[in-house]
Amino acid sequence: MSEKATPLIYRKEAIDHHTGVQEEGDVLYLSPAWTRWCYWVLLGAVATGLLFCIVGRVGVYATGTAIVRFEDKVELTSHWAGVVSSVSVTAGQHVKAGEALVTFSSAEESAALDRLQQEQELALVRYLRDPLDASTRQSFTALRTELELAEARLATRSLRAPRAGVVTDVRVQPGQYLSTGVSVLTIIPATATPSVVALLPGSWRPQLTVGSPLRMELDGFRHEYQDVFIDSVGDQIIGPTEARRLLGAELSDSFEVEGPIVLVRASLRDSGFFSDGRRFNYFDGMPARAEVRVRSESILLMLIPGLKELLPHAVSP
Repeated sequence: MSEKATPLIYRKEAIDHHTGVQEEGDVLYLSPAWTRWCYWVLLGAVATGLLFCIVGRVGVYATGTAIVRFEDKVELTSHWAGVVSSVSVTAGQHVKAGEALVTFSSAEESAALDRLQQEQELALVRYLRDPLDASTRQSFTALRTELELAEARLATRSLRAPRAGVVTDVRVQPGQYLSTGVSVLTIIPATATPSVVALLPGSWRPQLTVGSPLRMELDGFRHEYQDVFIDSVGDQIIGPTEARRLLGAELSDSFEVEGPIVLVRASLRDSGFFSDGRRFNYFDGMPARAEVRVRSESILLMLIPGLKELLPHAVSP
C-alpha cells in the first residue's frame, strides 16, 4: 500500500523562488521628488517667519470715545422767566449780529403797552380837536414818551444774536415756559473751527504728548479716517462724573464713560470732510472713535513676554 502524499504548507512558487538564484532587492522609495522642494520651501518659510518676528514691530494704541466740538460757540440762555411767544430761527439758519431770535411774552408789560396805546389814541384825538391847548399837547407828549419806554422794555425781552453765525440746537418752542438761566439755542460763528475731544484711558497719560498723531473715525462713516495732531493733553486724570460735567449737560447723557480718563484735544483742518466723493460738514457733538499710538513692540516680545526683561530696549515709543 503506497503512502499518502503529505500536503505542502508553502506555495510552489515560494519554494521555487527559495531554491532558485538569490538576488538582492533595491531600496524602496516612498516619497516622490517634489517633496524635497517642499522641505526647502517649508524651511525657508520658517526662517522668514522667525526673522519677521525679530525685526517686525506692532504698534500699541490708546483708544477711546471722541466728540467733535466747536470751541467758539455761543450759548444763549434766558435772562428772565417767562413764556416764549415766538421763535424766529431754525437750526442751520445763518443770522446777523443783533437779529432777534426768540421773544418772551410778559402779561403785565403787554397790558401796560396796550393801555398806553389806547390813551395815546384818545390824547391824539383831543390834540387834533384843539392843537392850541397846551395841556392837551403836554399830555400827548408825555404819553408818547411812556409808550416808547414801554415798547423798549418789551423789546428787551427778546434774545438777539450777539454775533453772526449759524444757529444750532434750538431747544425752545412757542408757548413753552422757561425759567431763568435755561439754555435756549447755540450760535456757531462762521469763523469757528471744529476740534475733536478724545476721552482716552487715564493709564496712557504718561505716553501721551503734544504733537503726537491722532486718528479719528466718525460713527456712521467706517474707514473714513481723519489724521490730526494733538494740541493739548489734560494734566489731570478725571472720573466719569467730571468728564460728563466738562462735556456739558447737552452731551453728558449721550456717551458712556467708564473708568479714569484723560482729555485730549486736537484741531481739525477743515469745517467738513469727504466720504464717497461727497462733502459733509462737522456738527457740534458728533460722536467718533479716536486712537493714538503710544509705543511699538517687537512681535517676538509679544509672543514671548518673558524676553522683555532680557531685551528692555526692544520696546520703543
